Amino acid sequence: MSEEHGYRVLFMLRLRPDSQREFLRAYEQVRWQVAAVSGHRGDQVCQSTTDPEQWVITSLWRSEADFLAWERTPEHRTAAAPMMAHVAERQSLRFTVHRETTAAVAR
Repeated sequence: MSEEHGYRVLFMLRLRPDSQREFLRAYEQVRWQVAAVSGHRGDQVCQSTTDPEQWVITSLWRSEADFLAWERTPEHRTAAAPMMAHVAERQSLRFTVHRETTAAVAR
């Protein structure tokens, strides 16, 4: 029996040189649009501490079906295009979340 807790997508990105500011500006334009999509639970954009051109966007979805439904829409491609204009290389990794631990509350 499966104890699925969602669907995690990792976009591993290498930005074009000197495009960080424009990339983050484009991310700001799309993040709240994606946040309103059915099944989206949250996302993060992260920069490597050792390589300023290496980034990762993580997103958590209720299910694989929710993510794929969004990914297949013309709106997804339109929304992502301004960010992708600053990307030199990319890789998409997808995982089913089976266990999740949240921070313990101090008592």
